[in-house]
Amino acid sequence: MYAKELKVQTSLRIDKTSLADAKEILNEVGMNFSEAVNIFTKMIVKHKGLPFEVKIPNDENNDLTRKLYLALEEVARLERGEKRATSARDFLDEL
Repeated sequence: MYAKELKVQTSLRIDKTSLADAKEILNEVGMNFSEAVNIFTKMIVKHKGLPFEVKIPNDENNDLTRKLYLALEEVARLERGEKRATSARDFLDEL
């Protein structure tokens, strides 16, 4: 059997609206805020850092994001049966 881990109490300063929104979302998935913070903390330890990539936005990232968005829009148009680009050049020109 596993020994019960010693718990410590901590204090966080979080935007009131964000906290309320987060608690509402977590409640919908059957989890409380403390459980979510514990999971996040364990993920930080497991990954030896944040469990997601953190980047400073730059022009290259913004351009890539814009191109990806436009490509997804083209896919959505195709799925709706709307006019599509007639050539790769037409598609790239839209980018």
